Amino acid sequence: MLVVWRRMRHGMQARYMDRQDVGRQLEVLMRRADPASSWHERANWMIDVVEWLRHRPAVSFLDRRAWHQVRRERLAILLDWLDQHREVRRAVQNALQKTLREATGPELFSTTGLPHEPGFFGELSERLARLILPRHLSPTDLSSLFTAMFPDPDDAVWLLELDNDLLQRLWKLMADDGISHMYWQQIEEAITYLTTTVVADGISPAFRQRLEPKMPMRATPFLALRREMEAWLRAQPGDMGALRSVRMLVAVCHAQTDRIYAHLDEYGVSVSLVYRVERMRAHLQRIGRLIDVRSGMPGPAISPAVPGMAVKPGAGRVQLLLCDLISAHHHRDSVRGLMRRSFALLARKMVERNADHREQAIARDAAGYRRVMRAGLLGGAVIAATALLKQSLSTLGVVHFVDGALASLNYAASFLLIAALGGVLATRQPAVTAPALASRMGDLDAEGMRDLIAESGRLLRSQSAGIFGNLLAVVPVTAALCALGWFALDRRPMSLEAARQSVASLSLVGPTPLYAALTGVLLWLASLVAGFADNWFALRRVREVVSNHRRLVHGLGALRAQRCAAWLERNVATIAGSFALALLLGMAPVVAAFFSLPLDIRHVTLAAGTLTAAAFSLGWQALTTPAFWLAAGGVAITGLLSVAVAFACALALALRSRDLPRRARNVAMRAVLRRFVVRPLFFILPERAHAAVRDESDEDEQDDDDGGDGPGPDHQMSRLASVERDDEVQSSVRRHVA
Repeated sequence: MLVVWRRMRHGMQARYMDRQDVGRQLEVLMRRADPASSWHERANWMIDVVEWLRHRPAVSFLDRRAWHQVRRERLAILLDWLDQHREVRRAVQNALQKTLREATGPELFSTTGLPHEPGFFGELSERLARLILPRHLSPTDLSSLFTAMFPDPDDAVWLLELDNDLLQRLWKLMADDGISHMYWQQIEEAITYLTTTVVADGISPAFRQRLEPKMPMRATPFLALRREMEAWLRAQPGDMGALRSVRMLVAVCHAQTDRIYAHLDEYGVSVSLVYRVERMRAHLQRIGRLIDVRSGMPGPAISPAVPGMAVKPGAGRVQLLLCDLISAHHHRDSVRGLMRRSFALLARKMVERNADHREQAIARDAAGYRRVMRAGLLGGAVIAATALLKQSLSTLGVVHFVDGALASLNYAASFLLIAALGGVLATRQPAVTAPALASRMGDLDAEGMRDLIAESGRLLRSQSAGIFGNLLAVVPVTAALCALGWFALDRRPMSLEAARQSVASLSLVGPTPLYAALTGVLLWLASLVAGFADNWFALRRVREVVSNHRRLVHGLGALRAQRCAAWLERNVATIAGSFALALLLGMAPVVAAFFSLPLDIRHVTLAAGTLTAAAFSLGWQALTTPAFWLAAGGVAITGLLSVAVAFACALALALRSRDLPRRARNVAMRAVLRRFVVRPLFFILPERAHAAVRDESDEDEQDDDDGGDGPGPDHQMSRLASVERDDEVQSSVRRHVA
């Protein structure tokens, strides 16, 4: 067991890396090459050779670029050692060439790093399976051996930095004219396969219905690409006329995918269709890379009698293709990358639609602040009755599941009534109005950061107005309803024991802050459901279906049917979000109790109504007890945390939908948090002047320049943008040099 543990710990290289002499290491490694051994033994030996080139000790003071130089030097030493030992070189050469001849098929060029499953969930399940199951080396699939030899994404960089001399020596060692011809044929087969998949997706109804302008199937650029590609593959690789036609049609097909994205922006987003479009774009990019390689193939004027000259004209393109295969393979294996690419467009569409539907809920001046407060008064009056009805339903003694279902129905009716009356529900606003930040947000430079902070201030001021309106209405209306029940029915709204338990459960000292944060997450999830419903309504074209439905048109008339469809389009997000929030608030404690988790929900308006009813049941003397004021503090912290968590989740989604890097998103979040800590009243009281935000931002920037704690968010974003531009320039220069 000790021997097995040491082998597992030190890996496959333990049998030769323990020797300090490089010559001895190569002696042990190279003499393992046996052309007569099985394919798997030769493949594992090739993997060991690449691991010897890549080997890095556990403790090292060299940076990444220095280790790239070390790997190039190791490769040169390996080739020099083989030149000095001719008999070993012949065995190594025969083993390599035999392995490359047996591993046939175009899968290396047509499947490595490319999504090939027809659907999103099929691709997701395949990637999850590859994360769990060990890799299998297949003798008929060179892609499995290639990906096993280069398991590190950094391998593409040092492979790209190899000079032409090392490449020529490697090619003489690994291949001959027969192998070269075989792999040129596999490149052509890969081009044919990828073109066929692109054509199959391009002429499918899901794609053709979204192409603009409308055209017959035979006139689509995808069928033209197939015809021109077949003509170019039959011609010589250097036929410039056919080559220009093929490249032009590949560019036209790329443009068609852009038009499909524009159609999705207008008519709704489908995750399955987004995945298929992304797969087509990846296939088109690989086709373009393979076209570059084939166009650099040697013509008949180049003599194949000279070893190595068969690949010299296209050696750089082949090298670039191999590096692209390594990068694409590691990028494709990322489950997170697949989810991010497939849901980015859907998140952006949800953000934009929520911004369009909830723009009127943002108070942009003092008049808007008063308007939101009046709407909050109306919402608070409805929630007062909701809180009392919830207390009455809890005394029925039904099972826990039925109790949660009744609470959900109570909440749903209240939320829909508030929406129908034009009221505002406190703490729900941030999740449905924060997307307005992303819709108005451009580049996060100095000006963009000011706009972000200003829009955040307007949004949270609107939320403060809604909370004040809710609380100003829910307390007196609840007390009036309790008094009415006392005089009419001669009974308290709740028993003395239940009242004491309610006051204790709302206490600031306890789990109330945790429950308030959980409620903020539920509010954000409900806004996501509203966005999904609105996107589904647009994707399925429900408005056209309803307005042209034969039975509805016959029963209501054409004009009324159109009005009904328009009303549904305006309110489907509100209806779906209200039902989702009611279900989450009512059933979340039931689900938590099923798993024996002591979780509950805390909504500031409902909590205020419950505390008022409990105080009315206990009498006026309850107002002088510490428990009551601790409960009042719990109501206050509930409002603060619910707003903060819902706003943070919605703002994070809005920033992510803009495809911003993580550093930019972190700087934006810190900028909003810093303004809240420095000037909290900026997010609570109505704005005094139209240009106050800009003036205060300039003052903060001046304070930072005069000797603050550090550079402000504007300076950080400017420095971040300059660093990212420098990185992009360096990457572009590196690609052109390659």
